[in-house]
Amino acid sequence: MTVEPFRNQPIETFTGEEARREMREALRRVRAEFGRHWPLYIGGAWVDTGERIVSLNPSAPSEVVGTVAKAGKAEAEAALEAAWKAYRTWKDWPQEDRSRLLLKAAAIMKRRRRELEATLVYEIGKNWVEASAEVAEAIDFLEYYARQALKYKYPSVEVVPYPGEDNESFYLPLGAGVVIAPWNFPIAIFTGMIAGPVAVGNTVVAKPAEDTPVIAAKVFEIFHEAGFPPGVVNLVPGEGQEVGAYLVEHPRTRFINFTGSLEVGLWINQAASRLAPGQRWIKRVFLELGGKDAIIVDETADFDLAAEGILVSAYGFQGQKCSAASRLILTEGAYEPVLERVLERARRLTVGPAEENPDLGPVASQAQEAKILSYIEIGKGEGRLVLGGERLEGEGYFIAPTVFTEVPPTARIAQEEIFGPVLSVIRVKDFGEALEVANGTVYGLTGGVYSRKREHLERARREFHVGNLYFNRKITGALVGVQPFGGFNLSGTDTKAGGPDYLLHFLEMKTVAERF
Repeated sequence: MTVEPFRNQPIETFTGEEARREMREALRRVRAEFGRHWPLYIGGAWVDTGERIVSLNPSAPSEVVGTVAKAGKAEAEAALEAAWKAYRTWKDWPQEDRSRLLLKAAAIMKRRRRELEATLVYEIGKNWVEASAEVAEAIDFLEYYARQALKYKYPSVEVVPYPGEDNESFYLPLGAGVVIAPWNFPIAIFTGMIAGPVAVGNTVVAKPAEDTPVIAAKVFEIFHEAGFPPGVVNLVPGEGQEVGAYLVEHPRTRFINFTGSLEVGLWINQAASRLAPGQRWIKRVFLELGGKDAIIVDETADFDLAAEGILVSAYGFQGQKCSAASRLILTEGAYEPVLERVLERARRLTVGPAEENPDLGPVASQAQEAKILSYIEIGKGEGRLVLGGERLEGEGYFIAPTVFTEVPPTARIAQEEIFGPVLSVIRVKDFGEALEVANGTVYGLTGGVYSRKREHLERARREFHVGNLYFNRKITGALVGVQPFGGFNLSGTDTKAGGPDYLLHFLEMKTVAERF
């Protein structure tokens, strides 16, 4: 099989009139299908149920983007059975043929790119550029894993020769597993978590987040059109406490690939460790659980460059990224000039309906809005509110970009994941203290340093304990294949999605020796 070298998909910035025209047309087409219904996808067939999950537009919650069928335990059981049935043959497909299907899905996704971007705008409140970046990442996952999987085709393991024997080792897929995806990257993370295990011969039952089932259904339309065999990929939207828990605890679940909250991730890890009656393996669990990410700026930094990167990192997609900057740690010499620049730029940020392409759209849901506002109230007692801190007018879930200063490093707003447009500013005396504060949480996902001092950058390279560390640039937007993504500590199991070793998580090695 001959394929071109992997290249990341370009992200559309919509500076040209042609791209803006395409996006306006896509928004019109997606709005015209508001209220459409999608069934489940089990064993290669679209399956309806009597119950519905309703997806609302967070910019205008009175608008129904669409509905999907709601799965229960019976549908989850049927999907897992279909996945195991498909595994019997899918595991033996030539790797080139499996990779070819992923590349076909990527090609279809490229053709539907504007429609998918517009769906993200309406279903989860991303502005146009954030939506474009996410769809590009989903395409990247399909393209990258299709190529990476070719490394593991039989025979793929080099062993040391031994006289008088034929020894070989090779990789086998694990079986049928479960993917439980988040709402904040409902096409990129969702697609990547499915594509990785499937690329190397596993089959998957996928449960999307309850807030974003429509974009998930469109991904499965793409899988169906690409020609994945029945049962290789299965879609079961449902409640996490019912469908998700049932699949996690099921004795026939071989692995669980989860991205979401620390609380749910820890429960999954514990539940999966218990041996269920009839279970014949130790389940593999892969977790990506968020962060409390910090940017350090020292007195030698380019303050204007830092302010721009801080703004994008803290407020891109309303701060609803596990990689988002929620702590800003400033040394004495950087404190006043950086804070002044951040506040000046943050005051100019626009907030409004996502389809109007503002800097910030709505937060994801009423529950998310309530959580963020509750943390803002906590922050008022822990630091000094100098910007924002309020819900804005309008039907949607709009929250102003918020900045707290004089925040103690141990404050709740400096320790707990808020997942919203809230930035806590912490003053430290020097770079050594900055690193101590940065490392002083239970998380370890992303971090950043703005400095012109080589000694500071190299010290951070060694001591700043995060899975993804960025110097003199924003701390969000890890590119597939370029910056493998995953965190330390309670940020997860560091699977490094989009990296050269990711697919190994879904394989096991078998060794065969024959004496001649």
